[in-house]
Amino acid sequence: MELPFSESYRIKTTEALKRSTKEERAAWIKEAQYNLFKLKSDAVFIDMLTDSGTGAMSNRQWAAIMTGDESYAGASSFHELKDTVKSIMGFDYFLPTHQGRAAENVLFSVLVKEGNIVPGNSHFDTTKGHIEHRKAKAVDCTIDEAFDTTIDHPFKGNLDLEKLEKVYKDYPKEQIPCCIVTVTCNSSGGQPVSIQNMKDVYALSKKYDIPVLYDSARFAENAYFIKLREEPYKDWSIKEIVAEMYQYADYATMSAKKDGVVNIGGFIGFKDEETYRQACTFSILFEGYVTYGGMSGRDMAALAVGLDENTEFDYLETRIKQVEYLGKKLMEYGVPIQYPIGGHAIFVDANKVLPNVPKEEFRAQTLGIELYLEGGVRGVEIGALLADRDPVTRENRYPKLELLRLAVARRVYTDNHMDYIAAALKNVYDRRNEITSGFNITWEAPIMRHFTIELDKA
Repeated sequence: MELPFSESYRIKTTEALKRSTKEERAAWIKEAQYNLFKLKSDAVFIDMLTDSGTGAMSNRQWAAIMTGDESYAGASSFHELKDTVKSIMGFDYFLPTHQGRAAENVLFSVLVKEGNIVPGNSHFDTTKGHIEHRKAKAVDCTIDEAFDTTIDHPFKGNLDLEKLEKVYKDYPKEQIPCCIVTVTCNSSGGQPVSIQNMKDVYALSKKYDIPVLYDSARFAENAYFIKLREEPYKDWSIKEIVAEMYQYADYATMSAKKDGVVNIGGFIGFKDEETYRQACTFSILFEGYVTYGGMSGRDMAALAVGLDENTEFDYLETRIKQVEYLGKKLMEYGVPIQYPIGGHAIFVDANKVLPNVPKEEFRAQTLGIELYLEGGVRGVEIGALLADRDPVTRENRYPKLELLRLAVARRVYTDNHMDYIAAALKNVYDRRNEITSGFNITWEAPIMRHFTIELDKA
């Protein structure tokens, strides 16, 4: 018989999970003002809030922790990480930061000014937040297929070249600091971008003298999908594909807590020295000296190992097949999700699950709360709460997709946990017609509200 697929690792350490009752969970979520971020971690049975910083490091990474150099300046751990980034992505200039949004803060302090226009493919929350905080505007140029969860398109993260060129034609180049390509594209469902699209975006941007920035949090998962779905690259290694990807980027920001599989860390890659030199000033102001940037030496050492290990096919296949396993189980149960299944999470289509809940009462957040009540599973809303208010009109923005994201931590949960999650969501789906109301906002921050928002039942 054919041998079944098996994980490419074995488990050495375990951590106990705390079970709870529905009654306890109802009290806890009310106390948290119906904000899933505000739940205490021991009130959660299976945590799908994020895949950021939640992965299990390898034995080689833990060994690197012990050899990290904690020198304030010029640490050997910095040079190991710098050399690794150069080897994998090709950037000559490099700044470490403590996480991805810190990388955005440092780089955007150089690039983005008031009144700027920043096109890209479905900018994620922190990216858009940093842009709008500087009184600039993010313009979504994602292909239309990304907004129909039923369409089977291999690269739903792709940018629409006509939409992008319209931005380039409508505004002077001095008003467009960069084009952002998010690989994989989180907000559209963890969907990849093809190398052909990267090439085309880069060529078009060069025509208009606009630099290209990759939001690289899940770059290795993007490379995996390229290998599987883009014919010319089927025989390439992941590292070869990654090297090709970054031929078409001028800058990169990285939240290393995802595809670096570390608990903290990030960086910025630069191809030009001048932008790097300007960014150094902001790095020192916001993060720390340029050779540690808010990271400890041990974390830089672990990241250098993580970037090397996790740009290998066996690791990526194991990781993404578990996400696929959960997605297929939900599809068997009839639960509508973004298709094809993405790299780091399952995105449940809350508009289809809870059409009886008014959109003004936040369908994806309502679905997330119902899933938590049902089984103690914590996901996160990628919908109207995250979309925030229009910075000019202050009206709520209602995106085309209203999604509940179930992010799968790397090397943390087993397929039995995936079965449990799927069963809990099926139970919610089976009683979907009974759910007719959602939640109202009682307090919100002026920007990036979804992290700290307070709600009550509608």
